[in-house]
Amino acid sequence: MPQAARHRLVTLAVLFAAGCGGSSAPKSASTPTPASGAAGKRIGVTLLTEQHGFYQALRAGLEQSAREKGYQLFVTSGEFDATRQANQVDEFIAQKVDAIVLCPCDSRAVGASIAQANQAGIPVFTADIANASGMGKVIAHIASDNREGGRRAGDLMARALGGKGTVAIITHPEVTSVQDRVAGFKEAIAKHPAIRIVVELSAEGKRDRAVKVMEDILQSHADLDGVFGINDDSALGALAAIEAAGKSGRIKIVGYDANPEAQAKIRSGAIYGDVTQDPARIGQLTIEAIAKHFAGAPVDSLVPVPVGEFTAKTP
Repeated sequence: MPQAARHRLVTLAVLFAAGCGGSSAPKSASTPTPASGAAGKRIGVTLLTEQHGFYQALRAGLEQSAREKGYQLFVTSGEFDATRQANQVDEFIAQKVDAIVLCPCDSRAVGASIAQANQAGIPVFTADIANASGMGKVIAHIASDNREGGRRAGDLMARALGGKGTVAIITHPEVTSVQDRVAGFKEAIAKHPAIRIVVELSAEGKRDRAVKVMEDILQSHADLDGVFGINDDSALGALAAIEAAGKSGRIKIVGYDANPEAQAKIRSGAIYGDVTQDPARIGQLTIEAIAKHFAGAPVDSLVPVPVGEFTAKTP
């Protein structure tokens, strides 16, 4: 086993030791509330990343709801690394947690980890990003209605362009939520024959990558009219490249999430608009689904969370 993997497993082991009777709670886990019975359940969480505001808010929603129910929550993050995330799930299984919450780094690669948790009798729930592998059973998937969100993004773009022009998509095709957003976006754009999607490239949801991807797009499509960034880091990275190229205001940008930084750029006119999500609510509903399962109550296999939109006209 590589040294880095050993280090991560040791870190997780220390995390659980602290949560199960240590003198202080570890920084990466919410403080458990002393309780007994169902309220003392332990839940392992592995996020896609802790660097994005979206996942910070989702984590906050998970932690708030877990505290209210007296659950011990242990939060880790794959940081876009499917192997790292698989190691985290392995450790959750070894520690015999009562449930696992996954925000997959790779919607197909995650299937083997889910199947292993199933074999260990540990219920698995996915939040924001679904399992698309065909392997393993997930009790419930809790996420924004990303297909509808993509349609709203397409409608925003059509309004921004006045119904005509060329558009690029900065995507992240490894995860289902983005697949749905892009599909919905294309559905909406298809209603406008004078709008053409001319390029679709991945920036992996990362801002620094989006800057470089946008630079490449500008080189090959000098007459580009619009760009859809599948999250705010993608949109903000595209904006940085557009500004550096002296094309501010010339290329319309639509993003997804509407974090505070993106909202400020929308208010200033640098970004046309964003689709909004409620990540804290996703976190809360995930814990509620887990609580129902613990109580033996039926749980909907899909829990959709409504989306909205944010423009300069939003109150």
